[in-house]
Amino acid sequence: MIEREFIAQKTKEFYIKKFIQQKLNNVGISEIKLKKIPLGEKIIIHTSRPSLVVGSKGSNIKDLTRILKKEFNLENPQIEIAEVRDIFLDAHIVAEKIATSLERFGSARFKGVGHKIMENVINSGALGIEVIISGKLPGARAKSWRFYQGYLKKCGDIAVAGVRKAQTAALLKSGIIGIKVAIMPPDIQLPDHIDILDEPVQVAEVVASPDVAKKKGSVKRKSSRKKPAKKEPAAVAENPVPESTVSEPSTEAAAAEPSP
Repeated sequence: MIEREFIAQKTKEFYIKKFIQQKLNNVGISEIKLKKIPLGEKIIIHTSRPSLVVGSKGSNIKDLTRILKKEFNLENPQIEIAEVRDIFLDAHIVAEKIATSLERFGSARFKGVGHKIMENVINSGALGIEVIISGKLPGARAKSWRFYQGYLKKCGDIAVAGVRKAQTAALLKSGIIGIKVAIMPPDIQLPDHIDILDEPVQVAEVVASPDVAKKKGSVKRKSSRKKPAKKEPAAVAENPVPESTVSEPSTEAAAAEPSP
């Protein structure tokens, strides 16, 4: 029973999105999200041209709200418009632009349209883009033309979850033309990406020993005492006695003298 409820809910959401896309055709719709809120159902429409979605004085929003209540039994649908900043990084909008250009200029200028779209997407910062246009171009036999530029992942988790993909169709006189677009956005994180850091600058620091630091920090105090003056040597007599005139008594003379 629970599985049936989930399937019924998802099926209802699919038909609501399809109806909104058919009702608001060629207005640059990127994505439609449905959320359940306490007041009712909230429908968020991401578009590149919000003024065309809203209409004059909100006429398109009012008509869409009334039809959603009647056709899909929604209690209180609230429609919110979100503007897409960079339109050339959104695969759905790019595919719609290609389809509109082919319907306007015909199949004779499909190569110019493909190259122009690739140039705009790469200039917007995308890492890579692939456009496949299949159908009766330019002759009566169906062919597939591939426009490719940049770097694009084709396998792995990045190709499934990271690459933005979209497909649409253009109705021409020669028949229906299929369009597939795959864009690799610039903010994607690749698993094999390596950041090379700059080599750190080594700064040599001189660390002084604690004894030297204490000596540098201590302030030498000057003593207030005066140093004693040096005494000058005594003056020498003018006529000193020569050493040769003064003699000690010899030991022989001392021995010759009689003792008292």
